[in-house]
Amino acid sequence: MKDLKYLLAYTIPLSAYFSFSSTGIWTYSAVFYAFIILPVLDVLAGESTTNLDSDNAVKKNGMWIFNAMLYANVPIVFGLISFFFIQVDTQSYSIFELVGLLLSAGILLATNGINVAHELGHRRSLPERLMSKLLYMPCLYMHFFIEHNFGHHMNVATPKDGATARYNQTVYGFWFSSVTKQYRNAWRVQGELLKRQKRSFLSSKNDMLWYHIFQPAYLGLVWYFFSIETMLCAAAAGAIAFLFLESINYIEHYGLLRNKLESGRYERVQPHHSWNSNSHIGRIVLYELTRHSDHHFRSAKKYQVLNSHEESPTLPLGYPASILLSLVPPLWFRVMNPRVPAQMKPQLAHD
Repeated sequence: MKDLKYLLAYTIPLSAYFSFSSTGIWTYSAVFYAFIILPVLDVLAGESTTNLDSDNAVKKNGMWIFNAMLYANVPIVFGLISFFFIQVDTQSYSIFELVGLLLSAGILLATNGINVAHELGHRRSLPERLMSKLLYMPCLYMHFFIEHNFGHHMNVATPKDGATARYNQTVYGFWFSSVTKQYRNAWRVQGELLKRQKRSFLSSKNDMLWYHIFQPAYLGLVWYFFSIETMLCAAAAGAIAFLFLESINYIEHYGLLRNKLESGRYERVQPHHSWNSNSHIGRIVLYELTRHSDHHFRSAKKYQVLNSHEESPTLPLGYPASILLSLVPPLWFRVMNPRVPAQMKPQLAHD
């Protein structure tokens, strides 16, 4: 039964369904669940630093149920987003209600869309990688597949990485710098991959070109089957989703830096180069994304076997509460700056 604990991840889609089915303040159901109920549950449930022993890790690594729980998010996400489009197209909402619906849709796309896409994007099989790209599409962030796998994991905790927030950088400044830098880096990485394969820019292997066809086509289909207003809502929900993603990037890597070696290269990525969180409920709802230190240390590991490392810097709060804290920069700096290792702070770090 313990293996079924990740079914709790479907409570986000359930809360989104309540939002899409409701009017008035209840259109914010997913917002209330993600940023009020989950943080409270995190506090009540506490933390869990327990790791699987090697035998159990090998066993769970090959169990189909963990993959099936990921795959189920594809029909769930697209089914609920279609329901969202139908509601927006056929019902009359106030601005207040529409904001609640958009935030709820953005939360759904960020957690069960982007987060699951991120996990599947690290897999080797073609069907899993295709599902990853498909889930990125309504979030309008398909380029993240390239930048994250071939850029971020190489450059994390260095000035080269767009997804690593600088010490004393606000989350609002980070949204702009990360979104723009990661987009540019995705094109650069794609160019390097094509050059390595001796292919031209117009090659069918240029995934960035395909992404710029699929995403407008997705929005075009929403316009065709519903309305231009619904299409604008689809675009807004996607933007909210990738800003939630960038908020998570912010709290996962804030202020952490790797040392530059005499050779000019950076030291190997270690567990202390990403922030970790062992809040029990948050771990389950987000498919262990919060054990981010081990993910960067061993990016090919599946979510169900990720470990907690004693040397990893730890967030004082779970992910939802940390996101809320980051939205108030003075409080974020007051809480987090003392936790950033002294040798990584700008006055002591060496690029």
